[in-house]
Amino acid sequence: MTGGPTALERIFYPPAPEPWTRRALLSPLTLLSWTYSGAVRLRGALYDSGLKRAEQVEGLRVISIGNLNVGGTGKTPAVLHLAESLIREGRKVGILTRGYGRESQEPLTFTGAEPLPEVTEAGDEPLLLARRCPKARLFVGADRVAAAFRARDDFGLDTVLLDDGFQHRRLHRDEDLVVVDEAVGLGNGQLLPRGPLREPPSAALRRATLLWLRAASGDAAPNPWLEAVTAPRVRTRYGPTGWWDPSGTEHATKALEGKPVLALAGLARPGGFLKTVTTLGAEVRDAALFPDHHRFTADELRQVEARARQHGALVVTTEKDAVRLPAGFEAWVVRLGVEVLEGEAHLKRALGL
Repeated sequence: MTGGPTALERIFYPPAPEPWTRRALLSPLTLLSWTYSGAVRLRGALYDSGLKRAEQVEGLRVISIGNLNVGGTGKTPAVLHLAESLIREGRKVGILTRGYGRESQEPLTFTGAEPLPEVTEAGDEPLLLARRCPKARLFVGADRVAAAFRARDDFGLDTVLLDDGFQHRRLHRDEDLVVVDEAVGLGNGQLLPRGPLREPPSAALRRATLLWLRAASGDAAPNPWLEAVTAPRVRTRYGPTGWWDPSGTEHATKALEGKPVLALAGLARPGGFLKTVTTLGAEVRDAALFPDHHRFTADELRQVEARARQHGALVVTTEKDAVRLPAGFEAWVVRLGVEVLEGEAHLKRALGL
């Protein structure tokens, strides 16, 4: 695959509102979306009415970080920033995550200071979180209620971050942070599979205790759902902090300025990555773009290397993708950091600091 918006991006995030024609109303995607919406609303009503209850882990502060959109809103950098902030304040921190895309079903726990499992066992995001924040303990598994009890009872942790937890209502949380990328907002406003939303925003956003906004580079389009949310807001800016070469050596952000590169990524919305590489002055000669969490095959990577040689280019990629690359595959990795622009006091309150 090469550069440009993916098919899902074009459907989920159109440049202008889509007209509702008879054909659109009767499309299979729309009908499936209505079915999905009914199931989601029923589940939400069971929790809202108290017929289903979330389990509370006494003595453990649970902070959920999630979103309404599927993929690409900037949730992982938010989790990293929160974990690092808590650890600096002396908190004993765990991160509870499902480990999307892993092959194993066994629950895992590890830190970045220990030998790490294979990506097939843990998934890419848990390994990235462990490497970036080695003092946080990762708990990987589908049963995050059990993981929360283990964090408290077996490891004496006082705070856990529930990664991708907004829809995981089985575990009681003290705070519900919802990450929204201002550049795309809530996309076309439709639920899966017609749009990118996991829940109807009208009901879901009432549960949010804090909105984490990823600032757009330009003026963000107004969004009626977000404007109606009364929860406090934190506005942040994501930006590159440096390059890491294939040997693991750190370089300044302008290290590849003027150099030809091939951009390799498996992301839900790769446009932001391509823009970052261009902003850093690299000349993007080619792009190999794959679906989110894609497991690169040996043949695909050989083709990437051949295309890079053809262009006389270096391969560049993201931290999340680098976790899935085999040892010996040479790629430069760009790292993103988070800067809080507004709402620092709201953020400290949510973290209990």
